[in-house]
Amino acid sequence: MITNTSTLQNDISQAKGARKALHARHILITKADGEQEPFDPAKLEHSLQLAGASSTMRARVLSHVMHEMHPGMMTEDIYRHAFELLRREEKIPVAARYSIKRAVFALGPSGFPFEQFLAEILRAHGWKAQTGVALNGRCAPHEVDVLAEKNGKRIGVEAKFHNDAAGKTDIKDALYVHARYEDLRVTPEASSHVDEGWLVTNTRFTRNAIRYAQCSGLKLIGWDYPRTRGLLALIEEARVHPLTCLTTLTDTEKRRLLEQKVVLCKHVSAPHILREFGIKPDRIPRVLDEAKQLCGI
Repeated sequence: MITNTSTLQNDISQAKGARKALHARHILITKADGEQEPFDPAKLEHSLQLAGASSTMRARVLSHVMHEMHPGMMTEDIYRHAFELLRREEKIPVAARYSIKRAVFALGPSGFPFEQFLAEILRAHGWKAQTGVALNGRCAPHEVDVLAEKNGKRIGVEAKFHNDAAGKTDIKDALYVHARYEDLRVTPEASSHVDEGWLVTNTRFTRNAIRYAQCSGLKLIGWDYPRTRGLLALIEEARVHPLTCLTTLTDTEKRRLLEQKVVLCKHVSAPHILREFGIKPDRIPRVLDEAKQLCGI
């Protein structure tokens, strides 16, 4: 039997790729919080697919990462390898979408821009929202990070921002938030009343925090919690990407915009806004193009 040379080469290539993937699955990688887990190529490919990477680019990234793979490799290193390939070789705005989680961390170091970002997410989902609201509970006064209303329901949101992926929101935060919103729920002042309290973080919750919240009725929203309605899902569904996603702006330019309460990429939809913040004219078209493709403005 005569075998086509190109077919044979393709079969050999696929076999090598399969061996690499099998080998990679047995390598433990280190997450930001220090925990280790087996590397899962399918998980990386899924994140690339969500970002809009082509099948060819997904295969290239996977091949590159598995070639660089070694025991104990940090998830941050895997992200950096993937992001650099996407930024150099994939069409805009795939790299920006892939970097959403890091872009939310870049809203720091203070939690104030994160509170504004949460208010924008809620507005995009039909809520009327305001930040930094002073209310009087039955027993004590409280400042609410985000106060939101929709369909006659009033919620208070406590924004728990972490500057790195290793940070977790624990049961102490859940206890504190539940207590303060119970105080506001039973207040005699109608203007200070809230129906429900939410605790929202840009990372994850400890098991005890989740157990307590499920028992007490406190609503938790983390990066991927609840599984189908976490922070990432809310961002993607409403296309409210943070300004810090934009790869065409420098860190200094992003910080300057954040200081003026510009937190979404869609807020830089006009050339005059960028000129006001010192963006050079020859770079403005690229920034606007990336913002348009990422945010649909």
